[in-house]
Amino acid sequence: MNSRILVLLAAALLATPVLSAQAATTPAERVEGQLPSGAAYLMDMPANWNGTVMLFSHGYSPVGAPNPAQDAPSPDVRQRLLDAGYALIGSSYATNGWAVTDAVPDQLATLDLFTERFGEARRTIAWGQSYGGFVTTALAERHADRFDGSLSICGLVQGGVANWNSTLDPVFALRTLLAPDSDIRLTGFADQAAARSAAGVLSAKVTEAQQTPEGRARIALAAALHNIPGHNDPSQPVPGPTDWDTQQANQYAAVTGLILYPAFSWRQEAETRAGGNPSWNTGVDYTRMLHRSSVYKEVTELYKEAGLSLRKDLKALNSAPRISADAKATAWMSRTSAFTGRLADPQLNIHTTGDALIPVQAESAYRRAATAGGSGALLRQAYVDGPGHCTFTTGETVAAVRTLEHRLDTGRWDTSAAVLNSRAEQEDPATEARYVTYRPTEYPRPYDVARTHTSTPPGAARP
Repeated sequence: MNSRILVLLAAALLATPVLSAQAATTPAERVEGQLPSGAAYLMDMPANWNGTVMLFSHGYSPVGAPNPAQDAPSPDVRQRLLDAGYALIGSSYATNGWAVTDAVPDQLATLDLFTERFGEARRTIAWGQSYGGFVTTALAERHADRFDGSLSICGLVQGGVANWNSTLDPVFALRTLLAPDSDIRLTGFADQAAARSAAGVLSAKVTEAQQTPEGRARIALAAALHNIPGHNDPSQPVPGPTDWDTQQANQYAAVTGLILYPAFSWRQEAETRAGGNPSWNTGVDYTRMLHRSSVYKEVTELYKEAGLSLRKDLKALNSAPRISADAKATAWMSRTSAFTGRLADPQLNIHTTGDALIPVQAESAYRRAATAGGSGALLRQAYVDGPGHCTFTTGETVAAVRTLEHRLDTGRWDTSAAVLNSRAEQEDPATEARYVTYRPTEYPRPYDVARTHTSTPPGAARP
């Protein structure tokens, strides 16, 4: 993989920008320190505080990566909100990786310190980006008494069990179709070295397959099981509606990133926390899953061009030996990282339609959970038509904050694309706003506490 792709993946996957100590306007007061857990915290209090404090949860930081405290998704958004009078706070988490059991208490401790120093806020909003959207939703569901509302930005709102199940499906398909006689391990890694080794072997198979029409069709099938869109990075060429080759090439770039990071290295770290493999694909019907994918048509056309039988490959997938979960690991992931859908305060979620890391279908999973949990009226979801993970403009992000505040002020939601675009363009007149009316297809394997997935229950572990 060339250096440009690695840089793009690092920027897109981690979604944890380092904020500068100063921007265009110096905050009236900046407070930095360390929590008893070892996590760092950061607070920016403007001189013209409007009484609202916003607690920001940052994105995923792999083990060994920098882990600074952050209080906004970007320097420009941070400065725009400070100038408007918002107090901004946030912590790093005591550990990197799948750190929800550290992130939630560290964020609450940061809020406690803010209150001790500056007094009780008139309004408290939880917000976060990427993995931080997952942390934000955990805060909103479990500690509703501490917040008035929440905003999840391109969040992992499908929850942990669903995320790791859905991450398993594409690599299971790649192993089955591209390396059927291999012993590439997909779960149950002994350590990071074992995970990286397995990723390297599968990555080589995918690279080789990309050179043939048959291989490209099968990579597209694997991408479809994860709903990876055909335009998923702003640097990619924009394909036409039936430009299947360009769509597949764009998906291939995302699939290589999935193998490089989440499906192996990040999974191994999460398995260590969970005490085993929390994922399974027993009972999964891959034919049904493909038919419901957002990119199903592309797969059928590429299979035709390659002269391959899609039915035969799906039969191979459905008859291949399955992977079962470690029941205790699934229980840990469900207990710490699955959602109930029970909100007590308003939550607004925004997502780009061209997200490959956390596909937009994650929003369908949380809508399902909120409906089952009886809080559908408190949830709104809005969509920006654009490629990439968390690639919102400053105006689009601040417009979401303003929209949530409008709901808190009036008791009424107004989340139409026209209203959001108007607010975005007021904040950033030089940049076109891209909110659209959109409804994502269903998440392939939803799992929430209120109404769990109905596939075969996890049983004894198998690599």
